[in-house]
This record gives sequence, structure tokens and C-alpha cells, in this order.
Amino acid sequence: MSSVFGAGPFACEYLVIAGGGGGRDGGGGAGGYRTNAGTSGGGASSEPTLSLSKGVYSLIVGAGGAASAAPFDGSNGSNSVFGFTTSTGGAGGAVGGAAGPTGGSGGGAGLSGSPGQGTVSQGFGGGDDNGVVTSTGFITGGGGGAGEVGGTDGFGEGGDGVASSITGSSVTYAGGGGGACGSSVAAKSGGSGGGGTGARRGSSDGTDGSVNTGGGGGAQDGGSGGGAGGSGVVIFTLPTQATATFSAGVTQTSTVVGLNRVYTVTATSTTDETVTI
Repeated sequence: MSSVFGAGPFACEYLVIAGGGGGRDGGGGAGGYRTNAGTSGGGASSEPTLSLSKGVYSLIVGAGGAASAAPFDGSNGSNSVFGFTTSTGGAGGAVGGAAGPTGGSGGGAGLSGSPGQGTVSQGFGGGDDNGVVTSTGFITGGGGGAGEVGGTDGFGEGGDGVASSITGSSVTYAGGGGGACGSSVAAKSGGSGGGGTGARRGSSDGTDGSVNTGGGGGAQDGGSGGGAGGSGVVIFTLPTQATATFSAGVTQTSTVVGLNRVYTVTATSTTDETVTI
């Protein structure tokens, strides 16, 4: 139980979202989604309650993975860390004919390839392609999201993310990137929660995942590259009597919601940043 006088330990809720994977022929997978304030990614239940004693805790916001042009997969996103909790970066989208990378959520399949797998209790796997290889009618796999497998809503659609109300308002994070498609097929949307849109053959690149959502980048098959993954975010709460101070490389805001202060960390400049409670 938290001390009324600020001595600790303090009850803490958290949401840790890793960076999304970059798109390639398939859509990028969303960053891993872990929380003890609601449903976690991959269909998992809430993680255990947490009480923090006074001390120094690691704090990292994972960057989104870079987009890639053939013959390489999109890059995986970077991990996000809060104390002892690590969320795994989303997988990059797969290049055609290859197995998709594994990450927090899995990357979508390229043509004649296979999707990547997600990480247990963080995200779902990527989606398959539609099996068509003509330049006008193909659809590659959408990236996996925290809330569902890529392609659940149709071939090429990015998997949806999961909503959290840890900030006091419902916000969806960690959607997978949309797959690429042929010129006669409508562009494929990223999943809710920041997933980038996949591109049609002959059009511009897939779009980037949204910043601070962990969304996967949209795909582009036969073009210059997919979209980059969106950066992650770390959000945590402490009772208002607790004091949190951050190292110099942390970008964060805070607001009071009820009896707690909610800290939203949107960037860390190194992998050695900390919060002191």
C-alpha cells in the first residue's frame, strides 16, 4: 500500500509500447504492448499490479524501425523499457518469398512468403498475402497488431491495436501496417492504433506508422520502399504525493487524473535514461 506521507512504496500502473516495424513488401508489425492497466497485447490479460519503492528505474522509448527497399526486410522497431518491463519492437515487413520477421507483433508476408510471428502477451502475427501474383491483383500481408492478426479485416489490412484509458481518455495504440497491392486493388489501411497505409503498385511509398503509437509502417511492393514504423511510448501513473524526476534526455509531460499523476514519456535520447522516484 502506498504511504500517505510519500515514503512509498507507490502503486503504479503502466503502459509500455515499443517502436513499430518498418514496412517492406509486407506491412510492418506493431510494437509490443504491455500494461497492468487493462488488456495487454496478443489477447493477454492485464499484467500484475505493481508497487514501486523509492529508487532509480530505467526508461527507454523505442524508435520505429526504418523502411526498407528490396532485397531486405523492413527493420524491426526498438524495445521500450520501464523499470523491469520490456516491450519488444515490432517486426519489419517481409520481402517477397521469405519468412516474415518476428517481433512484438509479426511482419506481414510478401508475395509467396510467410508472415512473421508476434511475441506472447505483446502482439499478434502478421497476415498472409492473397496468393495472386499478377501485377494488378496481388495483395501482400498486413502487419500484426496488438489486438488482432494482420489481415483479420481482409487481405492486406493491418491488425488493429488495443485501446487504453490510462491517461483518462481512451486511446488505441499498436496497429499493424497495411500491405501493398496491385494497381487494380484499393490501398490497404493500417490497423487502428497508428498503422501506416500500404501503397498501390506504381504509387508513392507506404506511409509511416504514427508517432508515439508503436504503429507499423505501410508496405510497398515494387517501389522504393515501405513506410517507417512509429515510435513507441511509455505511460505510467503514481499517486500525487510521490515525486518523479527524470534524467536530462527524457521528453515527458504529466497531468493529474483523480488521485494520480499520469506521466507520458514520448522520447528518450539515449538507452541510459532514468526516472527517479
